[in-house]
Amino acid sequence: MDGTLAIIGTGRIGEALLRGLLRSGWVEPAQVVATARRDERCAELAETHGVKATTDNRAAIEAADVVLLALKPQTILTVVAEVADAFRPDQTVISVAAGTPTSALQDATPDGIPFVRVMTNTPVQVDEAMSVVSAGTHAGERDLEVAEEILSHVGRVVRMSEEHLDSVTALSGSGPAYFFLLAEAMIDAGILLGLPRDVSTELIIQTMVGSAKMLRDTGMHPVELREMVTSPGGTTIAAIRQLETARVRAAFLDAIEAAKLRGEELARGT
Repeated sequence: MDGTLAIIGTGRIGEALLRGLLRSGWVEPAQVVATARRDERCAELAETHGVKATTDNRAAIEAADVVLLALKPQTILTVVAEVADAFRPDQTVISVAAGTPTSALQDATPDGIPFVRVMTNTPVQVDEAMSVVSAGTHAGERDLEVAEEILSHVGRVVRMSEEHLDSVTALSGSGPAYFFLLAEAMIDAGILLGLPRDVSTELIIQTMVGSAKMLRDTGMHPVELREMVTSPGGTTIAAIRQLETARVRAAFLDAIEAAKLRGEELARGT
């Protein structure tokens, strides 16, 4: 990258992005200025990552060519409004705040600021995120390419219209929680069947990792992969019958739809 990157807010997601970008070599520590609310946190960031860290959001934004807003949804509009005149039309401004549309960010800042909205997820912490980027009114192709380049260093990226981001949030943004809940239930099932917790945990984690890699790397449809495990009259079909009787598939459809509806409510401020 040429120029300076400002990361405004270095909580879990912000620091994960910082760590991934430094590890990939996309930026050097000297090119980054990160912000935090407390001086102690700034000192920690500077010591751990070698970047400049400050509590002054305005100064960080004014010095930047690319601004990454990694603030919480409940605080981002307040923070952006406080330093609105620091943004410039020649910057690329990327927001990873869930549920905050680019229209709200544009309303809080001078006209012409190119905002790109990103929906990512917590596997960003292990460079396996699924991210979707969407352009605001003033964002051009170059801005989208910058956002895609940044997110590609911590996982996979696709580009979509912003109208789909509530659905993306419900599916992949919240998605890790669904898998963690499933893992928890399966581990408990192993314990119910008499296995030690550590053994049950290892069995389920590796089974999930292997299954995910098969889905990603083989290109086969989930139905085909499931049928590879499901022998006529065997143990797997007996289990699937119970899951279908319990309407697990329908429950997932209902749950993800509920998440989308809640995302729409949050975007409206309710």
